[in-house]
Amino acid sequence: MPFADKIIKRNNVTILGSGQKTLLLAHGFGCDQNMWRFMLPALTPYYKVLLFDYVGSGKSDISHYDQARYSSLEGYAQDILDICEALDLQDVIFVGNSVSSMTGLIASIQKPKVFHKLIMICPSPCFLNFKPEYIGGFEKVDLEELIDLMDKNYIGWANYLAPLVIGSDNSEKLVGELSGSFCSTDPIVAKAFAKATFFSDYRHLLKDAKHPVKIFQSSHDALASTDVGSYMAQQLPKAELQIVEAEGHCLHMTHPDIINKGLRDYID
Repeated sequence: MPFADKIIKRNNVTILGSGQKTLLLAHGFGCDQNMWRFMLPALTPYYKVLLFDYVGSGKSDISHYDQARYSSLEGYAQDILDICEALDLQDVIFVGNSVSSMTGLIASIQKPKVFHKLIMICPSPCFLNFKPEYIGGFEKVDLEELIDLMDKNYIGWANYLAPLVIGSDNSEKLVGELSGSFCSTDPIVAKAFAKATFFSDYRHLLKDAKHPVKIFQSSHDALASTDVGSYMAQQLPKAELQIVEAEGHCLHMTHPDIINKGLRDYID
């Protein structure tokens, strides 16, 4: 099978819309490309929009899952680079939610000519606390307990994490959807992705960013505080920070109109 066909199938790549500019939308941990559907009606009339599922997520081809490759965010960043190579993409505007903000940053540093701008929705370069210089939000022991819960009670873990991610003020339907997405992911894949997400520290890469970055940070986010957004805006060479008055970690699902407006103002 030709390389391009293999990657399109492997990562369940979807191409929508048309336009001179190309947006590549990357989902967060435990999610899939369907989570972007709230933003699409305002984007596809103006842009070429590419969606995909990381290997192990959504409707990707799990036969390509390699636990060693996907034990770090570099493995997920390679999925992004593979897609860009397969489709011969240039000047990509990368949009990532949560952990995908970092995978996008890694990919853009490795192959800067492929990218044009980065847009990060509720990013964090490190979820761990390193007091007093950095407060990522979690003590290591707390995250270890969260990972242990995945082994002991996977459904209980999903039901605990989903409202924390979406925000308790948002609809039960979205909480249920996210919990269902967590539960539908292979537990071995989810655990490896969770470890790569929550125990990584990519603060050192921020200063190496090659492209302008727009950050959307939720005003009330249990996973990534506004202080994390401010920290990133200070460390990145060229960044804008927009605080969105909202609860939760998935602004593209709960506040798509605000994100779409900010995105279009930034890239047009």
